[in-house]
Amino acid sequence: MPQEYRRIEVPLGARSYSVRIGPGVRHTLPEVVAGLGAARVVIVSARPRDWVPDPGVPALTLEAKDGEDDKTLSTVEELCRRFAEFGLTRTDAVVSCGGGTTTDSVGLAAALYHRGVPVIHLPTSLLAQVDASVGGKTAVNLPQGKNLVGAYWQPKAVLCDTDYLETLPPREWLNGYGEIARCHFIGAGDLRGLSTHEQIAASVALKASVVAADERDAGMRHILNYGHTLGHAVERATGYAVRHGEGVAIGTVFAGRLAGALGRIDAARAAEHHAVVASYSLPTALPPGLAPDVLIALMRLDKKATTGLSFVLDGPRGPELVHDVPEHEVAGVLAAMGAAAPRDHRTSTADTKGAS
Repeated sequence: MPQEYRRIEVPLGARSYSVRIGPGVRHTLPEVVAGLGAARVVIVSARPRDWVPDPGVPALTLEAKDGEDDKTLSTVEELCRRFAEFGLTRTDAVVSCGGGTTTDSVGLAAALYHRGVPVIHLPTSLLAQVDASVGGKTAVNLPQGKNLVGAYWQPKAVLCDTDYLETLPPREWLNGYGEIARCHFIGAGDLRGLSTHEQIAASVALKASVVAADERDAGMRHILNYGHTLGHAVERATGYAVRHGEGVAIGTVFAGRLAGALGRIDAARAAEHHAVVASYSLPTALPPGLAPDVLIALMRLDKKATTGLSFVLDGPRGPELVHDVPEHEVAGVLAAMGAAAPRDHRTSTADTKGAS
């Protein structure tokens, strides 16, 4: 059992839960399962079987794949079929073990099966630990865009075992740092120079406070999408050759430049966006060959774009959702970001084999 770990509460009344962060916290899984009173569980894992401890009750283990290609409704349907074959009831539980795409797909399957069964997340990537596993947003992709079909379904617990991170290849570290870098501009403060454990805790604490205040995106939760509108478009336009965190990093630089072009922030604040993202060795420019009109068309499919183009942008009152941003301003900023230096797009074209 872990000797010490950080515990952060996500206060949502009857749906409240804790996020445990530290080495070895996966070994608290039997305690969590017992606390739920579950008689059995289905474990859906994109990692080796020995990465998930014995939950203490009869369990079915299903193999999963981490990757946007498998983040689909057909994956969710197959999971639900396997739940039914196992005889899972709404008094039992589902456990996810993997990166952000596994967390999302399993979370949505748990939300839909029997109209909702308890789910426990064991995120194994930095990206999943700082973002995807917390907050209750679950979604899968359609050919038309990313995360277009989903539901809100809060987990019963999140176990962020930092031992998992020891296996990550360099590009997966960058993938997580994309989400950490954007936290700089939405209230977490400067996380550069902190330990990974502290960066995870600060990111989770920020997200917990925002989700507690706005669970279903009625207001301030939009700030968590900082950098994501362009980021999702870049992912889609490159066939997901650009990873999520890399796309968010590019989107964060774009958000700073767009806010500056609109007169919402001064030049120094806009430049700070580039400096912070670059300090994590993340890409800061668009990969070659992405036309502004293609990206703009994809951004019009964004869930926030209820009227015209919408972005979460910094400003005098801090980050906020801005609707009806003029297309010519967006196109101008995108065009200026199109000439990527080798250092800027290196991670976008790196080999993804072995990515967690």
